[in-house]
Amino acid sequence: MTNTQERYRFHLIQAFSLPETAQYKLRSMSGTKEQAMMNYQDVAHLLADTNWDLHVGALATHGDWPVETREEFMMVGVNRLPLVRQACLSKKYNGIVLLGGGDPGFAESREIGRRFGVPVTSCAHSQMHIATMLGNRFSIIDISETHNMRMHDLVIQYRFGNNCASIRNINFPLPRPPYEEGFKLQDQRDKGLRGERSDMLEAAIVESLIAIEEDGAEVLILGCSAAFWMRPLIQRRLHEAGWDVPVLEGYSSAIEHLKLLVNLNLDASSLAFPVDHPKKWRRRKFI
Repeated sequence: MTNTQERYRFHLIQAFSLPETAQYKLRSMSGTKEQAMMNYQDVAHLLADTNWDLHVGALATHGDWPVETREEFMMVGVNRLPLVRQACLSKKYNGIVLLGGGDPGFAESREIGRRFGVPVTSCAHSQMHIATMLGNRFSIIDISETHNMRMHDLVIQYRFGNNCASIRNINFPLPRPPYEEGFKLQDQRDKGLRGERSDMLEAAIVESLIAIEEDGAEVLILGCSAAFWMRPLIQRRLHEAGWDVPVLEGYSSAIEHLKLLVNLNLDASSLAFPVDHPKKWRRRKFI
């Protein structure tokens, strides 16, 4: 193990897992950590200097399909809080990455991590922060009407309302009832990565160009982890169209954000995430 790997001891926790027999699963839930991690090939170079473990996520209790509604995000968030606590109690890690678009359980996980001195990052939160380092306004390219509203909630929660130019919907919902006969996201991904026409990718290109040309976006964010595979392809197509505009996906943003916190030896403020019975307290909080 290299000295750098000693520096970065990360636990990556995916949002949820589904049974291998699940009708609507988008990724493998078994095999090596590399095989079980969604989009691993896109972030392998970022993990090369890291000693990392992966948890495939708590078994979903909302159904055998991916998460899209507010109710489902809440259930998934609650289910993975014990995993965050277990990782902190193990004392094996100096950082935790919550994988998956929509950041279920992020604020509560940061609160847990803060008590143990273990910083926690997540996809949308890291993307938005990095986006505002690169430009004044960003747009989110996202998959469906329902998922759009989850991203809308996060923009408000993270206080990026003045920085978000738009949330653009490509209308490729996740596989779930009643969409079992609808769009096949895995087929769209496979076609796109083979260099064939992918309707999902083409829709994302159209909305990306409109976000830049009409909405005023200077940076683009992909909202759902099922869309993260498009990042390099969208980036290349934008360059070909003459736009030198950064495109961000969540896994790489959250991993690099966590490395920054570890390097700076920083965690969330104790005023934002106070411990039980803090030594100092404020009589008044400002909104």
